[in-house]
Amino acid sequence: MTHNTPLSPRPLHHISDGSRRVLTAAELRAHGVAPAQLATQCRPGGPWQQLLPGVYVLHPGPPTGEERLRAVLAYATRETAVPAVPSQPDAEGAGGAPRPSGPACPDAVITGLAALTLHGFTTTPTLPALDRIDVLVPRLRRLRTTGFARILRTAALPTPQHVTGLPVAPVPRALADAVAGLPDAGAVRRLLTEAVRGGHCDPASVVRALTDAKLLGRPHVVDAVDSLLAEGRTIAEHRLYRMVREFGLPDPVWNVDLRLPGGPHLGGLDAYWPEHAVGVEIDTRAPRQDEDALWPEHARKREHLERLGITVVRLTPRKLREALEQQATVVRTALMASADRDPAAYVLVLPR
Repeated sequence: MTHNTPLSPRPLHHISDGSRRVLTAAELRAHGVAPAQLATQCRPGGPWQQLLPGVYVLHPGPPTGEERLRAVLAYATRETAVPAVPSQPDAEGAGGAPRPSGPACPDAVITGLAALTLHGFTTTPTLPALDRIDVLVPRLRRLRTTGFARILRTAALPTPQHVTGLPVAPVPRALADAVAGLPDAGAVRRLLTEAVRGGHCDPASVVRALTDAKLLGRPHVVDAVDSLLAEGRTIAEHRLYRMVREFGLPDPVWNVDLRLPGGPHLGGLDAYWPEHAVGVEIDTRAPRQDEDALWPEHARKREHLERLGITVVRLTPRKLREALEQQATVVRTALMASADRDPAAYVLVLPR
């Protein structure tokens, strides 16, 4: 004789003991949890609780930081994610818990302060301390900010970096989204400074992200960017000094201006080898809405020096941070090649 054995109470005990503690209403239904059972489990003082609309955590007490992140992602993707249905034995992991499933490409990406915390920033709040968790979704998604989930719409999701298995916006984009919600100049400056000083990204990528987000019209952001560019240049100069010392390059003259005798100023260089007519320029330029006109000027300066027989090696802070030995090889090659060139024009080398 065949009996229709009800799915409860076994599924409740089964999923409560599983490794996935955050599930959507659709996933719970797939486990056989009826709406009435769900309401009972989530009653005041009950064993489960609702974190966000349609998203539940299967234990009492405060959720962990990771559970809050997973709840925000579940809320943001609940219309697009495919529930993990434990219908096939081989679809289950250890202990019979269903393996997570969903879209191959994320439909939501953690950004803002939460993303920066995941990237290892120390000047951001801990995950449990965040009042809001920002999440990027496609512009056409019909979602609203609710609870601790703040929905940020974007025309195109950034390619995420996966941190602890979660899709997280790259540092420059996460910074821009965080700065957009910070009115305090000090907090903005601390974030941008840590981004550069901590080696998370270079100033140019930060400024590009802030420009794309149209944040450079805010005075406190502009002030912080000016400090950021100064910070980035100082760090890059120290790396240039270290490159010369560690890789045995000849000592240059540092921070000089070049001028034709009795003629115009030719421009400044961060390092210059007069006997080789080779100079190094650290390029910390970044696209700024009010600086587009400077790009042709920098190009003309370099072309003028090269017409005079002076080789200019352009190094960016990112290259000095990520490939110091390779940049030393580039400079050494330029120094060695100077022996095969015609003599350069005579120029005055003045301290800058």
